[in-house]
Amino acid sequence: MTFDPATLTYNDAGLIPCIAQDQSGEVLMMAWMNAQAVAQTLATGRVTYWSRSRGAFWIKGETSGHTQDLVDLRVDCDRDCLLAVVRQTGPACHTHRRSCFYTSVMDGETELMAPMAESAD
Repeated sequence: MTFDPATLTYNDAGLIPCIAQDQSGEVLMMAWMNAQAVAQTLATGRVTYWSRSRGAFWIKGETSGHTQDLVDLRVDCDRDCLLAVVRQTGPACHTHRRSCFYTSVMDGETELMAPMAESAD
């Protein structure tokens, strides 16, 4: 069956959340896609998001080199959220951590779970 990005449920801004998960199972980040970003991701194999702040497409790793190559794109049961299983090169987070989910909240306290990666410069 051929997949059509128009069959997804987008929010009022025409966006759908996409969770990026490394093929190892590690959850890396969440970003937004529109129908064109979904189509471009599927066509190129390079994960492409929609940057709300820039109002433009954002190909993960285009400037940093920290790329996400698509392994599998999965749609949730309500068709309103995506899971991109990726092969991550370098850190996924703009803080230079492997994952954006590095802060644990337990008993009202926060704890940083991952140090910042060393700069590749």
